[in-house]
Amino acid sequence: MATQEVKKPKSLDEIIKIIYKKTTSDETIIKDELQNILEAYESNPDEWKRYVYFDKNRYTRNLVDDGKGKFTVMIICWGEGIASDIHDHPKSDCFMKILQGDVKEALFDWPKGEGCKMTERFHTTLKENQVSFMDDSIGLHRVGNVSDTKCAVSLHVYIPPIDRCDIFDELTGHMTTIKLDYDSRYGVRT
Repeated sequence: MATQEVKKPKSLDEIIKIIYKKTTSDETIIKDELQNILEAYESNPDEWKRYVYFDKNRYTRNLVDDGKGKFTVMIICWGEGIASDIHDHPKSDCFMKILQGDVKEALFDWPKGEGCKMTERFHTTLKENQVSFMDDSIGLHRVGNVSDTKCAVSLHVYIPPIDRCDIFDELTGHMTTIKLDYDSRYGVRT
């Protein structure tokens, strides 16, 4: 099968329109197709800076589009040295594009049981404009800003939307389910 050439999206809004078209019609969006679309988009801070809100003590989740229940697009802002917990993506595919800075993604296997230390099996550092994909069949991951002096920003697309996830204690494998919320919606702080 020949690989179809991806038309370079001109804007973040164009990416969202493509996802809407694919998720609200009879068409289906293929993982590789969305990955290619996100890779073809060149980060432009003028398009996404209105969604950027930082907190010096934790990362922030900023809703860009709710996808009418079909998907979620958000921007996550990573202060200096800030990282997420180890977590899953229940029933959602997660696409992450780095818009600014360098972000480390560490992959973990599912815990073998309560009281079992979790072991990082692989990690990579993603640079500006690189894209990664994650779902529960791959395992669990932790994402974080590698810099102690610069902030990082990443674009996330979840299909279907995600409103809760499980976080895992690295030392014990203990799982806690948390409800996810936003620090801003559509460029306005909540």
